[in-house]
Amino acid sequence: MRFIKQIIFPLAIALLLWGCGVYSFSGISISPEVKTFEVRQFSNEALTVIPGLDRDFTILLQDFILNQTNLELVTKNGDIVYEGEIINYFEAPNTSVAGNQAAENRLTIGVRLRYFDTVDDKNDLEQTFSFFFDFPANQVLAGDIQDTAHETIFERITQDVVNATLAKW
Repeated sequence: MRFIKQIIFPLAIALLLWGCGVYSFSGISISPEVKTFEVRQFSNEALTVIPGLDRDFTILLQDFILNQTNLELVTKNGDIVYEGEIINYFEAPNTSVAGNQAAENRLTIGVRLRYFDTVDDKNDLEQTFSFFFDFPANQVLAGDIQDTAHETIFERITQDVVNATLAKW
C-alpha cells in the first residue's frame, strides 16, 4: 500500500497532466497540433529609430516564447507566426514641478503585432501593445538608463503579447 502512495500515485498524476498537452501552469493554452512558432523580424517604423531596437524586440519575444512553452522555434512555416512593427518611440515630460519644469520623463514604446495561427485561424490577431518607463528629468535617456527602459518596456510587451495570443487573457 505504501508503494502505491509513494510511487504509483505521483507517477499516475504526472502522466495524466503530461498527457493533457493543452494545460499549463503558466496559463498558456496551446492546441496539441501546434508544435512550432516563427517570429519574423520586426521592423522599426517609429519616427525615432534606435538602431538595433527591432532586433532586440524580436529576440526577446522569441526567447520569452521559448521559455514559456514547449514550442520549437523555426525560421519559416511555423504553426503560429508573429510579425509586426515598432510604431511608437517617444519621450515626453510626465510630471512637473514649480515653474513648468519636468520632474520626470516618460519613454513610451508601441508595437503593432500580427499573429497568425495556421492550425485555427479564428485565433488570428492584430493588436497594438505599448508600455512606458519613467525616469528623472535630470537624467538623459542614454546608456544604462536607456537599456533599462528598453528591457522593462519589452518585458512587459512580450508578456502582454503572449497573454493575448497563447493564454487568451
